[in-house]
Amino acid sequence: MSQTDMSIFENLESEVRSYCRSFPTVFTKAKGYKMWDEKEREYIDFFSGAGALNYGHNDPMMKAKLVDYILSDGITHSLDMATSPKAEFLTTFNEVILKPRNLDYKVMFPGPTGTNTVESALKLARKVTGRTDIISFTNGFHGMTIGALSVTGNAFKRKGAGIPLQNVVTMPYDSFVNDNLDTLEYLERFLEDGGSGVEIPAAMILETVQGEGGINAASFEWLQRIEQICKRWGILLIVDDVQAGVGRTGTFFSFEKAGIKPDIVCMSKSIGGYGLPLAITLIRPELDIWAPGEHNGTFRGNNHAFITATAALNYWKDASFEKDIQEKSEKIYAFLESIVAKYPELNGEVRGRGFMVGIATDIDGLASSVAEEAFQRGLIMETSGPKDEVFKLFPPLIIDDEGLEKGFEIIEDSVKAVLGARELVIS
Repeated sequence: MSQTDMSIFENLESEVRSYCRSFPTVFTKAKGYKMWDEKEREYIDFFSGAGALNYGHNDPMMKAKLVDYILSDGITHSLDMATSPKAEFLTTFNEVILKPRNLDYKVMFPGPTGTNTVESALKLARKVTGRTDIISFTNGFHGMTIGALSVTGNAFKRKGAGIPLQNVVTMPYDSFVNDNLDTLEYLERFLEDGGSGVEIPAAMILETVQGEGGINAASFEWLQRIEQICKRWGILLIVDDVQAGVGRTGTFFSFEKAGIKPDIVCMSKSIGGYGLPLAITLIRPELDIWAPGEHNGTFRGNNHAFITATAALNYWKDASFEKDIQEKSEKIYAFLESIVAKYPELNGEVRGRGFMVGIATDIDGLASSVAEEAFQRGLIMETSGPKDEVFKLFPPLIIDDEGLEKGFEIIEDSVKAVLGARELVIS
């Protein structure tokens, strides 16, 4: 079998391509927590489509449902017309996810990506409150379209907009400066003081664990105080659960253990179950004041994704799946803590929650080197943070103990190899 010429991508695809540079091979097959390239080399996937494949690759239950639907000539494209797959998803999501958690939300289908759901949330918050500004937080990432980019902290990504990004005030996230600075006392002072230059905003938007921003996990107390501040000032609280949701942090919604109830929740990535594009915006019913068609999109009714998204909710029909996630989360965290302890040369710090974790190091380029070495050894993972200072672990939630252990072994071998190479250079 002939091999694909990698120059095809260099010559024909835009320079904007990213992940194919980090993982320079041609992938041909994937199943569960494994991927294979055209050389039939096997890789363990600790990337999970940047959180879009929480259930792994080609889940057999979802695949069977999707194939049956396609072969029956089921509706593919329908904008937001009523279809049986949409009805089944709405009903199942309400019964399996919302009601057991005592949550009451209307479900909106914007365009099928994370940035689409964020755009709809910001637009609705401004419409409901009549206010203009949004408060976002340092190192937050919310998408690449203009509205979502305006509440994103990363300077490199913001610069790509090419225009000023306005009507947003950025406040320090939990422990942004250090663990001793009360960032919410600082925030409240700005709201209270008429001389601060900060208007009362329409909304605050945040991730409970910042994925692209460095795997920074807000404390539950900080999140609870944010909710209290929002209620006190009549500010809407938007939680961006695009990456941290659907079990990634241990519970279906990342905010559950904090005991808060956001006004608006943004979801995409793994909500589709199979990696198919789907996004939903959850809205407190009294805030649902849209006029018909006021926010729309050609692909807001992805019926194939409704099929797999509904099938994926079977995982959540009893407590066993969530319990398994939390048990494995403890193993992952313990492994990372052991790496930091065994290799002090890393200057490492364990960050994150659940299956959304990593090790931060202040040694320039080290995290990227570890990720590159891991790829050479057969494991796929990426870096995050404003300086790519964190190598992060995003295994599929369905991974077994054998897969975890193999992944751990590769990561430790990679850390040892990179640190050893640095020692040789220094000496």
